[in-house]
Amino acid sequence: MRGNELTAGLEDAFRTLESVVDKTDLAPTVREVGEISEAGYGTVRVRGLYGVRSQEPLRFPGDLLGLAFNVDEHEIGVILLGSGDHLSAGSEVRRTGEILSVPVGDALKGRIIDAAANPLDGGGPIRTEETRPVERPAWPIMDRAPVTVPLQTGLKVVDALIPIGRGQRELILGDRQTGKTAIALDTILNQKDTDVVCIYCAVGKRLSAVAKFIDDLKTYGAMDYTTVILATEEDPPGLQFIAPYAATSIGEYFMEMGRDVLVVYDDLTRHARAYRELSLLLRRPPGREAYPGDIFYIHSRLLERSTHLREEHGGGSLTALPIIETEAQNLSAYIPTNLISITDGQVYLSPNLFQQGNMPAVDVGTSVSRVGGKTQLPAYRRVAGDLRLSYSQFEELESFARFGARLDEETSKTLDRGRRVREILKQPQYRPLTVCEQIAVLLAVNEGLLDRVALSEVIPTAEAIRKAVVRDLPDLCDRIAAGEPLEDDDIDALLAAAEQQMPKPDEPAPQQASASTGSTQSTSSTPSTETEAPDGDH
Repeated sequence: MRGNELTAGLEDAFRTLESVVDKTDLAPTVREVGEISEAGYGTVRVRGLYGVRSQEPLRFPGDLLGLAFNVDEHEIGVILLGSGDHLSAGSEVRRTGEILSVPVGDALKGRIIDAAANPLDGGGPIRTEETRPVERPAWPIMDRAPVTVPLQTGLKVVDALIPIGRGQRELILGDRQTGKTAIALDTILNQKDTDVVCIYCAVGKRLSAVAKFIDDLKTYGAMDYTTVILATEEDPPGLQFIAPYAATSIGEYFMEMGRDVLVVYDDLTRHARAYRELSLLLRRPPGREAYPGDIFYIHSRLLERSTHLREEHGGGSLTALPIIETEAQNLSAYIPTNLISITDGQVYLSPNLFQQGNMPAVDVGTSVSRVGGKTQLPAYRRVAGDLRLSYSQFEELESFARFGARLDEETSKTLDRGRRVREILKQPQYRPLTVCEQIAVLLAVNEGLLDRVALSEVIPTAEAIRKAVVRDLPDLCDRIAAGEPLEDDDIDALLAAAEQQMPKPDEPAPQQASASTGSTQSTSSTPSTETEAPDGDH
């Protein structure tokens, strides 16, 4: 009996072995192998790979990947996508014959990965069914549709004065520690309960700053629809260089599935420095400020992939918010001018406004949106259509008024109205507002209801108006969010709700509003380390 069982087991084993052998391709294969001729920090030089193609991944000992960067006649310049401390001259290099790709799919949402899509959050391996090349050509012009849908940031100063549309490229720039990352973070938080997929790509940032950013995402429930791609300052420059392209490929997958995507590149100043470092190490000819001659092209081919597709191609969109850092408010520096010319507008944050406590410290006069105004909801155009121009005029008028000239009554009223608009535009971090809430307070200040309110009571009164409108006019709020234009009756209803919250003469603003915004007022008046953004930006 035991002999029969043994025989049957052996027969099963042999049948399994035969089936495996039949399925195995034992035909000889050709592999092109070279060797390292020179090893350095972040780059190596390879010889013996005469058939290699530009941008082809190469495999090094320790399962390390590199990217063929310089393809010369006798030598290949390779950037390493990981630590190459174990490499030395004479180490073996193999061609892969592939294209550098990144996995894409829904499995990436809520995950933290590096530029090569390796998980960094301890959540186990990422299982996806598709990959996309890291470098892809931008969609042709004829396949693109106009930008027609707004991307609400939840910030009054942006949504009302510098609107952004889905599929737009809006640059965020300013000196360090002025609030650039904070604007991007609030924009991501405002996409909760929408269909927008968010991708945050950190390039050259401090690890502690990124950890703070991720903690904020988890605290406010935004991590579920966000993918974080890290290439910190501790990573090799090769990973920092490919990180934005990998983030864009992941976003393009969702865009081509008909979804709306928001990608934040934080920041491209460090990305340009990483590319300069790689180019100098590979002895490419330096140009202005030691950047290589194609520094404009590496950003233009990245941001040109952001678009809104036509319906026959899915109708999805990819909105890009690149961040760059200026030095001493110099907007005409090399990299800032490059990015300004590539993008569809910019949000400029002024260190002077930040020091005065006007946060977000957006300089309305310097900021512009060349596309988003066409996508702005009708309610904004009805309520705040002339607000940008009048506010810019107020800022000019205020600068002249400081000289002590005697002012007529009309000028004094203009200055009083402008100061109240400035108070209304202040907003604490982590507090994005709905469209209805923004419309209510903007209408109140634009119609002069707040002119009779003391300047110190403007913020508490605005908070009371915001709560009253949400509580008493829910149907109107739904119609405003749906994009319906405001009728005269709607304006009257909003003004009536706001009028009920006006403090009576010689009475303070509503206690409930004042108590709920006490921290808001202190946050808006003095920069505080408690609301510091991940990179020191509030």
